[in-house]
Amino acid sequence: MEKTQSTYTAMDDDLEILGDKITASYGSGNTAPGHADGLLKEDGLCPGNQMDQGHSSPDAGENMSYRAGLRDRKRIVVKVGSSSLLHSETGRLDYHKIDVLVRELSDLKNRGKDVILVSSGATAVGREVIRRTHAGATLAEDSPITVKQACSAVGQARLMMTYQRFFTDYNQISGQVLMTKNTIGDPLSKYNLCNTFNELLKFDVIPIVNENDSVATYEYSVGDNDNLSAMVASLMNADLLILLSDVDGLYTDDPRVNPDAKFIEYVPRLDENLMKMAKGTTGSSSGTGGMSTKLQAAMIATQSGCDMVIVNSRHMKVIHEVVQGRNYGTLFRADPNPDFDLQDHLESMD
Repeated sequence: MEKTQSTYTAMDDDLEILGDKITASYGSGNTAPGHADGLLKEDGLCPGNQMDQGHSSPDAGENMSYRAGLRDRKRIVVKVGSSSLLHSETGRLDYHKIDVLVRELSDLKNRGKDVILVSSGATAVGREVIRRTHAGATLAEDSPITVKQACSAVGQARLMMTYQRFFTDYNQISGQVLMTKNTIGDPLSKYNLCNTFNELLKFDVIPIVNENDSVATYEYSVGDNDNLSAMVASLMNADLLILLSDVDGLYTDDPRVNPDAKFIEYVPRLDENLMKMAKGTTGSSSGTGGMSTKLQAAMIATQSGCDMVIVNSRHMKVIHEVVQGRNYGTLFRADPNPDFDLQDHLESMD
C-alpha cells in the first residue's frame, strides 16, 4: 500500500526496520539482556541475552518452553508509555516509532488476534502543544491538576488523531476508550465498559485506552497506565499483556545506579521478595510509572490468569518478537488466583 505524503517522511526511513536492519548500541559498554536472536543482534552490536553470556538460571529451559506458547495467545493488551512515544530532546511525538507500533499491532490483528492498546502520552503531548502556541507558558511537571487536565484535553485529541491516521494507513479501525478508577469500581459502569470493549472487538476495532485525565482527580484516578493496562487485561480476560517501557525488564536493583544489578528474564511466580525489588522512580520526565507500578500490574495480570512481559520499547518491532516466543524482556507467568477480585484490589489501593 502506497503511503501518502501526509503520513510523514519518517515512514521511508523505517523501511530498514522492515528488512531486519535494526542495530542498537547501549552506550558505556552496557548490553541489553533478553535480546536473543534476530532483532537487535545485527552486525554484532548487541551481544545477545544472558543465556548467551553464561548467566542462565535453572528456570532457563522452562522459560523458553513457556515462551513458545505465547504465539498462541488470542487476546493481547499492549501498553505504551509516554517516553516511548516522544522524542526525548523535544518532547514531541516520534512519528517513526508510532508508525512501527501501529504496524506491529495491525499485523497482530491480521493474524486473528484481539488487540487492545493502552496508550499514555496525552498530558505530555498537550503540554508541548500549549508551550509552542503560548510562548513563555510555564507548564512544569508539578503544575496544578487543573493545568494537567487542560493539557490532557488538548493532547488526547492530538494523540488520537495521530493514531487514527496511522491505523487507517494499515486498513485498521481504531476507537477511543477513556476511563477512570470509578469506571472499574462501579459495577454498572464496569458492566457497560466491558460491553463496549466486546462490541468494539466484535467489529474488529482496535480500542485505544487511556485514563480520562481531563476529568479524573486524585480520588478517581488509577494514576498510571501500567496498572490501568493490567486492569483492562483482567476485565477482558486477556491472555497476554505487553508493557512497552524505557527499561529492559526486571532487575534485582536499579541498573542505572547499581552496575551489579542482575537481570531477571523469567518469573514463574510473583512473591513478596520480588515485589520488594520495585523502585518507585521512573527513568523519564514524561512518565508516571516506575518498576513499582509494573510489579503491581504483574500481580493483577498474573493473578487474573494473564501472562505479562516487560520489554524495552527502544525498537517497537520487539512486539512480534515477544509474541513469537523469543527471549526478550522479563516474562511473568500467569498464576491464576481464584480468590483474586479486581473490585477488592481497587478498594485496597485507596
